[in-house]
Amino acid sequence: MSNDAAPAIAHPEGLPSHQVCEQARLSRDVRFDGLFFTAVTTTGIYCRPVCPAPAPKPRNVVYYPNAAAAEAAGFRPCLRCRPELSPGDGAWRRGDAAVERAIKLINEGLLADASVSALAERVNLGERQLRRLFVERLGAAPLGVHGTRRLLFAKQLLTETDLSITDVAMAAGFGSLRRFNTAFKDAYRMAPRDLRLRPKAQQHETLALRLGYRPPYDLPAMLDFLRGRALPGVEVVGDSAYQRVIAPATGDGPTGWLRVSAWPGDEPALKLELHGIAPLQLQPVVNRVRRMFDLDAEPQVIADTLSVDRRLRPLLKQRPGLRLPSGWDGFEIAVRAIIGQQISVTAARTVAARVAQRFGTPLAAPLAEGLEHLFPTPEALADADLTSVGLTRARAATIRTVAQALLDGQVDFAAERTLEDFVARWTALPGIGPWTAHYIALRALAHPDAFPADDLVLQKTLPTDGSRLTAKALTIRAEAWRPWRAYAVIQLWREAAASASRQPTPKRSKAA
Repeated sequence: MSNDAAPAIAHPEGLPSHQVCEQARLSRDVRFDGLFFTAVTTTGIYCRPVCPAPAPKPRNVVYYPNAAAAEAAGFRPCLRCRPELSPGDGAWRRGDAAVERAIKLINEGLLADASVSALAERVNLGERQLRRLFVERLGAAPLGVHGTRRLLFAKQLLTETDLSITDVAMAAGFGSLRRFNTAFKDAYRMAPRDLRLRPKAQQHETLALRLGYRPPYDLPAMLDFLRGRALPGVEVVGDSAYQRVIAPATGDGPTGWLRVSAWPGDEPALKLELHGIAPLQLQPVVNRVRRMFDLDAEPQVIADTLSVDRRLRPLLKQRPGLRLPSGWDGFEIAVRAIIGQQISVTAARTVAARVAQRFGTPLAAPLAEGLEHLFPTPEALADADLTSVGLTRARAATIRTVAQALLDGQVDFAAERTLEDFVARWTALPGIGPWTAHYIALRALAHPDAFPADDLVLQKTLPTDGSRLTAKALTIRAEAWRPWRAYAVIQLWREAAASASRQPTPKRSKAA
């Protein structure tokens, strides 16, 4: 692509200023990885800002806010810095606007089986308006975002795994090998088989994928949070890794397991190992893990907002890598939230473990050490006698109500829900108050603005004079933290846990 062919596009809303992009590119600033891409007009290639290749001349550079915009302009991904490994743009998590919710649906694969008009309807917009907003905000149309997402995932699988090309096509959401080959050649000007540097003759049962993030990232803190709530038999959390047994999303097929740990070396990435996962389930599993470990967050943007509060400022400096510790399954988180109302984390974990063992699905044989059964489904708990495992009648009734409400469609974990809509639907159920609804939003959806203002720990930890704020006062104080209130919650919970560990007798509180 020559200089004369450089695409002329409007400055998309999601793109940092030219000066910021230029400085980040020249310094290879990892904080901007995935927040913009550098396209080189003389080569027709686009790169991550951290690309180790010699920096091109500024006059040959065009900046794009995302990979889809670069590919829409005719550029191909760099084979050296591999744009498919960059963390996702966290901008879609800043609020509940239509574009943000539409991107969540695209990431869940909606456009693999549905039209753009169906996507627009899900977020209550007209199709033309949705297309216009995507181009203004992202520099690419919805189908372009969807297509780039599929191809980059396929590119990662081709490079990092020994899956057959047919399995890669299925995993990336293409209905046939022919369509995959055509789309790959059209976009990247090479056949999928040409991307493989060596033959992939031997197939391994366990796949390993790199999942990138923007540093800083406090993996020990994430594992510590998950370890304190781990359910024996369902998940195992050690000092350096998280393991879990998972069922196929469709209910058919084999049960598998996953393991998450740090990627070896200094690369800002986690290592995801998958065993027994069918190709069609690979991308949904990867998406869940990225959400669960909060890999697409923008730490600097979050810190800039929360640091306006003098109470939070030193906490952010002390623990800059804290992320939202989400959960694997929404229903599981909802059950655990109900169990955890007004009791300690340890007590809630004990009861939840009994529910999982008594009503979950046992495996014919452990998939790995400590992975012996699946967490129960809504169908299994809708009519279960939960008082037999130590739950009060009221909480047992609430769990059964939630299970039936999920089966009936009264509540869900749909990506198009705004936080307000989600909380309203859940608090309409008997036994579900604002604390529980916001806790579920934080841990099941990883919603960045979820805020359980009724939480006793938050009310006591935010003041430093030993007083306790009311829920109303806490909510007013937290207005300045939007749209990142959930990150303030994690910082305060962590501070409370650290403070409790220094006390002779640990405090008891809600199961945060």
